[in-house]
Amino acid sequence: MSIVIVDYHKGNLLSVERGLVGAGADVVVTDKADVIRAADAVVLPGVGAFADAAASMDEMGQMEAVRAAVAGGAPFLGICLGMHLMFEAGTEHAPVDGPLPRGLGFIEGVVDAMPRTDAAGRAYKVPHVGWNSVEFSEPNSLFDGTAPGEFFYFTHSFVAPPSAATIAETVHSVTFPCAVQVPGRPVFGVQFHPEKSSDAGARLLANFATIARAARADSAHADKVAENPVASKE
Repeated sequence: MSIVIVDYHKGNLLSVERGLVGAGADVVVTDKADVIRAADAVVLPGVGAFADAAASMDEMGQMEAVRAAVAGGAPFLGICLGMHLMFEAGTEHAPVDGPLPRGLGFIEGVVDAMPRTDAAGRAYKVPHVGWNSVEFSEPNSLFDGTAPGEFFYFTHSFVAPPSAATIAETVHSVTFPCAVQVPGRPVFGVQFHPEKSSDAGARLLANFATIARAARADSAHADKVAENPVASKE
C-alpha cells in the first residue's frame, strides 16, 4: 500500500513526505495523472493560491485523476489549500470578471477570504499564522489519540464555509472549519499543517496512514471475494 502525494509544481513537498514516511507509510510523490488515478490513497498538500493550483492541476489532468481515485475508494487527505480544493470553488486569485475557479467538488460551498474583524469589530491579523486550538465534539478516526483543544499550526488567509462535512473548528476572527470529512467516506481535509504540528500532527498523519491501510485491506478482501465467491462462503 502506498500513499501518493500530488505534486502540482507549486511548492516544496518534502515536509509532507517526511511526515508520512515517519508515520510508517510508503510514499510516492508524483505529478503523473495515471499514477494518481491508480493510487491506494491520495494526499493533496497546501501551497499557493486556489486559482493557480486549480489551473495547474487541470492542465496536468490531476483534477480528474484525483476525482477518479476517490470515486474508486481511495482515502484522501487535503492539507491547507488541499482542503480548500475539496470544495466547489474559491475566490482566491479569481478573475474580476468571470467564473470562480473550480475545485474538486467533493463538498458544496465556496472558499472565501478570512474576515479581518470579528462580530464585535475587533481586528485580527490576517494571514492567520501560528498555533491555534482545534475543537471537536464527536470522535473521528483522523483524530484518534487527540483531545479536543489540541494545538496545531496554521498559516492561511482564506477559510472554507461551514457544512455537513465539518468535523472540527477553530476560532480566529470567526469560527471556521479546520477539518472536514465527506460524510460516510474516508475523504478528509485539514486547514492546519500536520507536518508542521509536532507530535499532534505526526499522530494525525499516522492516523491517516492507518485509515489508508484499512481501506486497502478491505478492498483486497472484496476483490478476493469477487474472484472466488464460493470459497468465501465456506
